[in-house]
Amino acid sequence: MPKPQRRRRLMGEINVVPYIDVMLVLLIIFMITAPLLKEGVKVDLPDAGAKPIDADFLAKHEPLILTIDSRSRLFINFGQNQDQPVAESTVSSRTAALLRRDPQTPVLVKADTTVPYGSVVRAMVLLQKAGASKVGFLTDPVRPGPAPGATPNGDANGAH
Repeated sequence: MPKPQRRRRLMGEINVVPYIDVMLVLLIIFMITAPLLKEGVKVDLPDAGAKPIDADFLAKHEPLILTIDSRSRLFINFGQNQDQPVAESTVSSRTAALLRRDPQTPVLVKADTTVPYGSVVRAMVLLQKAGASKVGFLTDPVRPGPAPGATPNGDANGAH
């Protein structure tokens, strides 16, 4: 006589342990790679009290930014390999192409404070030859410092 077959009970629960493991691995990967994606080119901008560009205008026209690092290497935020130095001819051709597409594109120079003046002027000439009629500079806002004549403890005359 055949044995009666036992029916297996269906399990109505989901084992979530493998999903948690995958989620933690992805979290670690994203935590490591996220800062690397935003690094860009390190530039120490000068402080200036200049008026900022209108935010509505920047929302409509993404600016072309030519970066000059402390070693006078040129970087441009248009095209591929934006974190790689480019030749002067590449700066001219990419700028000209972008300005033909959108003539109102703001053109900005982001130069390190240690860059020689001649390097900045040479970069501006490249941009103007490529068709940029106006060139602006990116700066850091002026940080408020202590009042003139003030000492670190706050006394203006230095008396204790």
